[in-house]
Amino acid sequence: MLSGALNAGLPTGLQAEELFDAIVESPGVRIERIVSTGQATPDGDWYDQSRDEFVLLVSGAARLRIDGESRDRDLEPGDWLLLPAHCRHRVTWTQVAPPTIWLVVHFDAAPGGPGDKE
Repeated sequence: MLSGALNAGLPTGLQAEELFDAIVESPGVRIERIVSTGQATPDGDWYDQSRDEFVLLVSGAARLRIDGESRDRDLEPGDWLLLPAHCRHRVTWTQVAPPTIWLVVHFDAAPGGPGDKE
C-alpha cells in the first residue's frame, strides 16, 4: 500500500522551475504531482503528448490554453480536464502563493477513445 499527501513538501515563493513528483508509474499509466509557483509554458511552445492526460487542479489557480480555442481557461481548485493524446495545450499562468498543485494522470489512449489516432 502507498499513501501520501499532495500538499506535503511544498516550496515557498517563486521557484526557478516546477516540481514534478511521480506518485505511481507503471506500463500504461503515470500519476504525478506538479507544483507550480508562477511558471508558464514558454511563448510559442505547446505540449503535444502521446498519451491521454487527466488534469485536476488541487490548489492555487492557473490558466490553460487549448490550441484552437480563442481564450484561456481559468482553472480553480477542483476543476479538471481530460486532454486526449495530441491535444496541444499550454499553461499561460500559475499562481505563485499558495503554490498551484496539479494531480496529473497520463495513460494510454483506449482503442476507439478520443485520443486513439489509429
